[in-house]
Amino acid sequence: MLVRVLIAAAAATAGAAGAFPNYPITPEQRSTAEQVAQAGVPLAELAPNAPQRYTVKRGDTLWAISALYLKRPWRWPELWGMNLQQIRNPHLIYPGQVLVLTRVGDRAFLQLADEELPTVKLSPRVRSEPLAQTAIPPLPPGAIEPFLVDVTIVDAQRHEQAPRIVAGPENRVLLARGDRAYARSQYGPAAALSGDALEADARQQQRLTIYRHAQPLRDPDTGELLGYETYAVGRATLVRGESVVEERDGTAALVPATIDIVQTREEVRIGDRLLQPTTEESRTYVPHAPGTVLTGRIVKVHGDAVQMAGQNQIVVLNRGAADGLQPGHVLALFKGRTRVVDRTDERQPDLLLPAERNGVMMVFRTFERVSYALVLHITDAVRVGDHFGNP
Repeated sequence: MLVRVLIAAAAATAGAAGAFPNYPITPEQRSTAEQVAQAGVPLAELAPNAPQRYTVKRGDTLWAISALYLKRPWRWPELWGMNLQQIRNPHLIYPGQVLVLTRVGDRAFLQLADEELPTVKLSPRVRSEPLAQTAIPPLPPGAIEPFLVDVTIVDAQRHEQAPRIVAGPENRVLLARGDRAYARSQYGPAAALSGDALEADARQQQRLTIYRHAQPLRDPDTGELLGYETYAVGRATLVRGESVVEERDGTAALVPATIDIVQTREEVRIGDRLLQPTTEESRTYVPHAPGTVLTGRIVKVHGDAVQMAGQNQIVVLNRGAADGLQPGHVLALFKGRTRVVDRTDERQPDLLLPAERNGVMMVFRTFERVSYALVLHITDAVRVGDHFGNP
């Protein structure tokens, strides 16, 4: 993703600066950019076919533009540094802007062309489009957006204690949008309840995520449970909390919570569980190499019964925020070591081939012990169990 290289004039003004999100720039990245701004980038760091001029167009991603100019696209501060004087906000680059590459001796500099964006004549009616939505995205949006709001990781305790749907209208076991259903968070009879009741807030409507596919994720090295991956199948609102009421004969009766199903991606079933919805996360990531040595393995490839991943597919890593991973980290992928038989030797001994670099991926979401990454470039399929490390 490169830097969203930006509208220099707009970002230079205080008004424009306040109009855009304040995405993080680390001191190390800024220091690198400032150094490069003074000296340029060695020609050896440029991609072999780096274009002299490039016009940013809709559908571009920052990563793809970075790869046009640099052999190692995650080293975006170099590209930012080349036009540091013009570019004040390294996260904003828009269609129509022209990037110009200048070579001086053994160094290269990248600048924005002084030409204005093309003028388009429109019919006289009001049009409104936020600039933040027209900026070039860092990664292909369709590849990762579902994982920002529909997928989450929960630990074993949270999964076990999550409220579950226990009944539907007319004793149906399959439910759809618009149906009213009933849920419980507690277990046991009225006289011996365990767990916290699912309670409604009279001041604010409570929204819940309905999930079913709670897949255990285990560390390939240790077999330790890292958490449960959940995928949302729908959304619901909490109408009434669960309670215990006394009937006329003096016995206690359990009354489950009432929910209304407001959205579904597939049929909701009895036994599906409920979670507080996750907050939508930033879709802008600063590509950079980890500051410390990080190694790990691929836990899972997204998709039912999928064991191999291709370019632009999602993989789950057995490292997370607790290990120092953060969104934007670029990691190298390595093929797993394989055994072959030396058929040129009459004794035909087994040989262990070394691990070879296979490509790169970028982390876009982290949890405590696992992370999600998008495969950006590979030479061969990525398999469950493959290793990763610093680029």
